[in-house]
This record gives sequence, structure tokens and C-alpha cells, in this order.
Amino acid sequence: MPSIKQFQVTFDCAEPTRVARFWCEVLGYVVPAPQGFATWDDFNRSLPAEQQDAWCACVDPSGVGPRMYFQRVPEGKVAKNRVHLDVRVGTGLVGDERLAALEAECVRLVALGAVRVRVLLADEDNESCITMQDIEGNEFCLD
Repeated sequence: MPSIKQFQVTFDCAEPTRVARFWCEVLGYVVPAPQGFATWDDFNRSLPAEQQDAWCACVDPSGVGPRMYFQRVPEGKVAKNRVHLDVRVGTGLVGDERLAALEAECVRLVALGAVRVRVLLADEDNESCITMQDIEGNEFCLD
């Protein structure tokens, strides 16, 4: 059986374009213009009103990371995510140096609208991480 080489991460949300642009800022991703359009906004405006901002996608410009897809759903988020992203900003760092890198990234993301939930300090098994929420309340970790 062949192995799967690609996948995308899908978010249910109220405002797909807004959430996609938040994650572009977090990850350094871009919202590509669909074929035949100069920008995503041009494409979105070309749709009938009821289809505008129904979905948005962003991609890693280097082609390495997975595609992120955001789709509008009518219901709001009501429970903790069963799956979340770990944004790897402290890879290879330990102790105070790791915590400083996590804190610096946390400050940047809070300025973009993220919410800091809590710091989990290092113990004998795990290094420190910061639990956060994106602009629609989806949990993720700075790791």
C-alpha cells in the first residue's frame, strides 16, 4: 500500500479569510490567488454574495508545509479541539533560552489577536510550552 505524502489541515470557522490571514502571519504562509485572478480578494469579490468568504486556503511558499484550508460553518466552537497545531518556535532550545523564545513569539501573536492561555513549565519529561488560542478560539501550542 503506498504511503500518503501530502495532507492539508482544515479549520471550521466563522470568518475563513480572517482566520487564514492570521495563520499566514503565524507561519509565514501566503494566500495564493486562484488561477485567473490577481489576488485572493479579487477572486472572493467575483463570487455571488452568499459564497463570498465561504472558504480560504493558505500555503507554505517553500512548498514544505501542509496546505491550510478554512471553511465557514454556521455553528461556533463549543469544545476543546481534539487536534491542535504545535508551532515549533523553540526547537533545539532548552531552559530559559527556550522559554524566552516562546515568550517572544507569544507577544508577537497576542498582538495579532491570539490569546495566551497558560504556560506549561518544563518538568522531568517535557520542555516548556505555551498554550494559546487563535482569533476564533482554536487551541494551539507554542512549542
